[in-house]
Amino acid sequence: MNLENIKELVEIFENSSLSDLTLEEGDRKITLGRKLTAEPLVVTSPVAATPTQTSIDNEDSDEDFITSPIVGTFYSAAGPDVPAFARVGDKLKAGQTICIVEAMKLMNELTVDFDCQVEAILVSNEQKVEYGQALFRIKKL
Repeated sequence: MNLENIKELVEIFENSSLSDLTLEEGDRKITLGRKLTAEPLVVTSPVAATPTQTSIDNEDSDEDFITSPIVGTFYSAAGPDVPAFARVGDKLKAGQTICIVEAMKLMNELTVDFDCQVEAILVSNEQKVEYGQALFRIKKL
């Protein structure tokens, strides 16, 4: 088994729904696995996302950032097979969920306080985030 075969195997595994895979060829053995949740992510505690006003050049700017209110893991959707809460360009209404931040097995749903448009998503799904870290750049509508 050469490096190209291994790369191809990893790519196939990443695009599949398998949770683990073991392949043996002669005296070589390759095991691939992924972290799975037993059940879909369940939102249990809504948390209002607190946008921070940017004050770099323009005090009248409508550009804000949604920051993480806690240390945890960022999730863009409620489950692996569910569409993301928000994508770049989406217009969100006040009270709409924008993401989930998991902390100590508690799923904290972040909602927006006002109508806005998502300009950029600054973190990737399942990324560890810190308190106050910018998650989204948004524009007030």
